[in-house]
Amino acid sequence: MDPKQLNYAETHEWVFVENGIATVGITSHAVELLTDLTYIELPAVGTKVSAGRPFGEVESVKATSDLYSPVDGEVIEVNTTLPDRLGLLNTDPYGEGWIIKVRVSSEDSLKKLMDLEAYQQQIAGQG
Repeated sequence: MDPKQLNYAETHEWVFVENGIATVGITSHAVELLTDLTYIELPAVGTKVSAGRPFGEVESVKATSDLYSPVDGEVIEVNTTLPDRLGLLNTDPYGEGWIIKVRVSSEDSLKKLMDLEAYQQQIAGQG
């Protein structure tokens, strides 16, 4: 996916919504901050998620970080290849490295997300 077509949460997750289904992943910037990834905990299909609330976690040699949902809804698909192929988060975070797909229950959560330019300004300010 083209990063310009995505929306971003302050917590470094990206989201692409099409026909009420949100594909969610983490940004290349988040992966760079975490460095060497060692483990990912994914939610079960059917899990209800809320914008701004954790749905899983990713571990690296540096730290464990929560994964936050950028949208409200229900998990309808999980990228089950990730636990065995964490390198996809490094090599293709906006494609094969997607994490979950969510049936969006409320469009309100989308209003709080940023476009690429605003997200880049946020990470530049964290310098």
